[in-house]
Amino acid sequence: MSVTARKTQAQSVGEAFEAFLNAYKLRSRYNETYLVAYWEKLMGTSIAQRTEKLYINRGVLFLGISSAPLRQELVLAKSRIIALLNKEMGSEIITDVVFI
Repeated sequence: MSVTARKTQAQSVGEAFEAFLNAYKLRSRYNETYLVAYWEKLMGTSIAQRTEKLYINRGVLFLGISSAPLRQELVLAKSRIIALLNKEMGSEIITDVVFI
């Protein structure tokens, strides 16, 4: 079906939004933005308060953490962070974490 083709059946807003994201290949960018916006909910308040920089570029999560002990703890838990975030999104969004 082409991107401009209209559906004649009624759709819920959620279904229409999913179709929009898929049709215009915006799914990965939406997921990345979701992770940044919900960082505190996903990782907890104590980590979120010490996060100075947070962005995603080509599947790599870049984190700036203000606390050296917390940064070291997160470095050791890097694979668990990746698994947690990917599980939350339901697909492999994050492939690596870099601490800046």
